[in-house]
Amino acid sequence: MKKKRIAVLGATGSIGRQCLQVISNHSHLFEAEVLTARNNIDTLINQAIEHKPNAVVITDTVYYKQVKEALAPYAIKVFTGDESLCDIVTWSNVDVVFNALVGFSGLAPTIAALQSAKPVALANKETLVAGGNIVTEAAFASKAPIIPVDSEHSAIFQCLSGEESPIEKLILTASGGAFFRTPLEEFPFICKEQALKHPNWNMGEKVTIDSATMMNKGLEVIEAHWLFGVTASKIDVVIHPQSIIHSMVQFEDGSVKAQLSHPDMRIPIQFALSFPERLTLDTPRLHFSQLRHLDFFAPDTVKFPCLALAYHALAQGGNMPCALNAANEIAVNAFLHNRLAFNHIPNVIEKTMATIDFISHPTLTDIYHTNAQSRVVAQNLLTNSYTWI
Repeated sequence: MKKKRIAVLGATGSIGRQCLQVISNHSHLFEAEVLTARNNIDTLINQAIEHKPNAVVITDTVYYKQVKEALAPYAIKVFTGDESLCDIVTWSNVDVVFNALVGFSGLAPTIAALQSAKPVALANKETLVAGGNIVTEAAFASKAPIIPVDSEHSAIFQCLSGEESPIEKLILTASGGAFFRTPLEEFPFICKEQALKHPNWNMGEKVTIDSATMMNKGLEVIEAHWLFGVTASKIDVVIHPQSIIHSMVQFEDGSVKAQLSHPDMRIPIQFALSFPERLTLDTPRLHFSQLRHLDFFAPDTVKFPCLALAYHALAQGGNMPCALNAANEIAVNAFLHNRLAFNHIPNVIEKTMATIDFISHPTLTDIYHTNAQSRVVAQNLLTNSYTWI
C-alpha cells in the first residue's frame, strides 16, 4: 500500500484521537499531514509536536497567535478560521481527508474535499444529514469516494463489499444508549452526568447525548439513505445492547450478512483508512463460546421520539433533515449546559421543524439559510420555554 497522507479534521476529539492512534500504529502506511481543532489548543499543540504534521488549523481565531508561537520551533505551518479548513483539504499533499468534526461544521470542508477529488473518510454524520443530496452529487461528479467511519455504516459498507445483489433491507443496530431500560416517568429527572455514561462506547459529549435520546440512530438512518441509496422503508433499527453486531444487510434471497466485533472505534477508523485492505489491530477477539446471548429489541419511539422525528424528516426530504439537525445541536447544547430538560430535547426539535419553511430541492445556500434559521428558532424556543414546557 502506498503511504497515505491524512488530513485529520477534528483531531482533538475522541474520534480524531483514535484516528491518530491508528496512524501511529501503522506509521509505515499513514502519516498525519494536517491536524485541525476549534479551541482545544493544548491537545492540538501536543499532537502537532508528536506527529509533526505539515500544517495545523485552529479554527477559533482567538487562539491563532498562541498556537503559532508554540509551534514555531517545529516549522509547522499554522492557519486559522473556518475557511482554512476548506482550503487545506484541497492541497495536493493531502491524500485522504478524515472528517471527525462535530455537527454542521463538517459540511463545507467535506464538499471542498470532494470537489477536489479527495477521498473522504466520513465520521461527521451531520454532513450527509444536512446536505446529503449536495454532498453525494459532489462525490459523483468528482468520482471521489465517501468511506463511512461510523461503526454502523462501516459494518454495512463491509457487508456490501463484493456484493452486486440488490439490497432488500439495511438493519442498523443500536445499543439503546444510557436509558434503554429507564422508565419513561424518570426521563424528566435525567441529568447530564447520567446521560454521558454510555454503556459500551467512549465517545464525545454531543454524540453520547444523541445516543441517549436515540437521535444518533435517527441521524444514521438519514446518513444510510444517502450513503447506500435506499429508501427509509428499507432501513430498520433494532436495539442490540451488547453492541457486538454493528449492523446487517438483508438481501432478496433472505440472506443476512452482519459485521461483528467488540465495540472499538479503531476498527472502522482503520478500515476507512486502509480500504480495501485490512491491517492488524490489537482489539480483543470474539470468543463465540463465551457469548451467552445476543439480544434484540424493537425501538420504543414513545420513549425515544427523536428516532421518529428523524424518519419523519427523511420522509419529508428537502431541507427538513437540516432543520432537524440544527435544532438538535441547539437542544443538546442547552441540555449539556443545564438549560433544558432531557425529555424536552425532542420538543425543541419538533417545534423547530414545524416552524421552518419547507424547501423541496434546496441549494447549498438554502441549506446554510435553513441551518441558521433553525438555530434561531430553537434558541427562541429555549428563551421562551415557559410557553410550552
